[in-house]
Amino acid sequence: MIPVVILAAGRSERMRRSKALLPIGESGDTFIARLISTFRTAESDDVIVVLRPDDVLLRTAVEYDGARIVENPDADRGQLSSVITGLDAVDRPGVNAILVMPVDIPLVRVETIRAVKAAFLASAAPVARAVHEGRHGHPVIFARRVFDELRRADPHTGARAVVHAHAPDLLNVEVDDPGILRDVDTPDDYDQMTPR
Repeated sequence: MIPVVILAAGRSERMRRSKALLPIGESGDTFIARLISTFRTAESDDVIVVLRPDDVLLRTAVEYDGARIVENPDADRGQLSSVITGLDAVDRPGVNAILVMPVDIPLVRVETIRAVKAAFLASAAPVARAVHEGRHGHPVIFARRVFDELRRADPHTGARAVVHAHAPDLLNVEVDDPGILRDVDTPDDYDQMTPR
């Protein structure tokens, strides 16, 4: 099993409103709804969303979209705290990896999820990540053997430190999907993604 951990506990300070609840294009799907749907279509084993305990609007949206909710009471400690919160929620016998996806990269394709998972399962890599035209993005899959390294990682460098520590064995999965790189952090990023 490879559960999915969607990271959605940030404060969206640069965006000045919840990124997870921003609509995408004419469909009106929010970032979080789009990602949950994408992972469901890709036959993901378990989809959880890590959010802040007081984020009532996001909680309602996630419940509506049918994903599992995990609260991160320490979200202000940074993204790694949400990775660990999600990891602790899904770590059980039979789980051989976790797939990590930030909520602000909503345009990743179903085929990309499937390709990265298939490549990881066919390998012995400790970490696998999507790559487009030589640039790495998300999703990233962490094998069970690096779970404890994630838990011990420096909060300032986060999960990147684990990725870099395994650089010689890292599995880069080339995909024809620029969406893996479309990180929406600011109003300008959002305007470029959804032209008015």
